[in-house]
Amino acid sequence: MADVTSKPGNPLLSTMDGITTASAKSKSVKPSSSGRRLTKAICITVGIVLLVVVVVMVILGFTVFKAKDPVITVGSVSLKDLDFSLTPLNINASLDVNVSVRNPNRVGFRYNNASALLNYDGSLVGEAPIPAGRIGARKTTGMNIVISLMADRLLLNPQLYSDVLSGSLPLSTYARISGKVSVLFVKIKVVSTSTCNMTVDVKNGTLKDTVCQYKTKLATPVTRVRNYSQISNIDYLTDKFVCMALIMT
Repeated sequence: MADVTSKPGNPLLSTMDGITTASAKSKSVKPSSSGRRLTKAICITVGIVLLVVVVVMVILGFTVFKAKDPVITVGSVSLKDLDFSLTPLNINASLDVNVSVRNPNRVGFRYNNASALLNYDGSLVGEAPIPAGRIGARKTTGMNIVISLMADRLLLNPQLYSDVLSGSLPLSTYARISGKVSVLFVKIKVVSTSTCNMTVDVKNGTLKDTVCQYKTKLATPVTRVRNYSQISNIDYLTDKFVCMALIMT
């Protein structure tokens, strides 16, 4: 058999040399085992760091940054400029409410423009605006709400005459405040409503038999009911705020 390697310029020899060179190059580009181990170690380290960060955020969300109930303190509630007559039937008054809200949380609460409504026998007879604002972390803000009676609407109700003669005028207030609580960079929407039923003693010009109900709508509505025999004995009205930190990874 002829020796193909001994002949210079043999095309078969050139082909074999090319295959050998290509094979050597392909082996040289394969990653080494040490490089694969380094990449794997980096991935594991990054995963552990991310897991630790998530665990720390969850712990902070349920300990340090755990949502607490804002405390609403009623300084005074009184009737102003109460004036009524039977012949002809006429009544004018306004409800003056001084309220302070304390936010014990480590995060702020921001609420939008709202209104406080005054109702009589299911009809709107008064309204007062509640301007938008923000309560900072561990801060207290004061509010003065004055709701004036709409005498023209009140006088159109046929039930008014008999209530005035009995000396007791039942009224109710309703307020709805919506806002956002930021917990660990997550903004959670909160809608809070309050309803108070009360009776005006027409002869003495005072409020009595006040019952207030508060609801907060987040994931699940939370209801709290308070009873008061005299409005002057009110110390604290607590509106329930329950916040849940949603951490997505």
